[in-house]
Amino acid sequence: MAAKSIPGVRTILAVSSGKGGVGKSTVSVNLACALAQAGHRVGLMDADIYGPNIPTMLGVTNLPEAQKDSDGGEWFLPAQAHGIQVMSMGFLASPEQPMIWRGPMLHNILTQFCHRVKWGELDVLVIDMPPGTGDIQLSLAQLVPVTATIMVTTPQEISLQDVRRAFQMWHKVRVPVMGIVENMSFFLDDSGKRVEIFGSGGGRRLSEAYGAPLLLQVPLLTAVRAGGDEGHPLVLGQPNHEISQAFGSLGRYVMDALNQMKTDKVQPEDIVQIGSFQ
Repeated sequence: MAAKSIPGVRTILAVSSGKGGVGKSTVSVNLACALAQAGHRVGLMDADIYGPNIPTMLGVTNLPEAQKDSDGGEWFLPAQAHGIQVMSMGFLASPEQPMIWRGPMLHNILTQFCHRVKWGELDVLVIDMPPGTGDIQLSLAQLVPVTATIMVTTPQEISLQDVRRAFQMWHKVRVPVMGIVENMSFFLDDSGKRVEIFGSGGGRRLSEAYGAPLLLQVPLLTAVRAGGDEGHPLVLGQPNHEISQAFGSLGRYVMDALNQMKTDKVQPEDIVQIGSFQ
């Protein structure tokens, strides 16, 4: 099956990890907010069907609207939050309801999210991917032309093992990896000393092994966690915070890279890194 473009959507960025629990949704949400703050038209698709957290993290209060077209088909108008168009399985099931679905059902719901949602005119659709290298990842590559992906990892080797598998998976489906975000890199104790709970250097080693730039290192920070729990991401709640500023720099890099990849058909290794966010 040939990938089919989404009407009005100029570029598609998948935020992936291979590993669960590394903060991929936190990166997706704060990046999407930074892009919207910069004036870009942004959509955020929560493709983690089994564990949809995006509605909570964005504090979405209005639900998607269902519409019927002339041939009886159903469309969804995405919810909106902070200037972002949002679609998630979290809107369609109760918080306690488990999604006990096999591959064909996952493919079907992802098809609906891609091709039965009226996303409108978007500069970028950010897709928060589930962990792993399975049905959702393969279905996405078949359904839509993904412009690029960003890989999220934590520094320790257990995380890196799964991310390496994800690198290989995206390579096999011909989706370029734009770069790496290392989350939970360190925290500062009461004395201001940097403590590296999960080790150090993992993101750098991935960068050197796969030739993808290390774009950002995000520390363990209570404000980042609290922003997601409270539905008001740090980038919005504290726009002058150094981490918010770093996500703003990441957003500028992402849009420049996506636009260059879209127009010039270059690969990520051909892109000159625009800033250093480490």
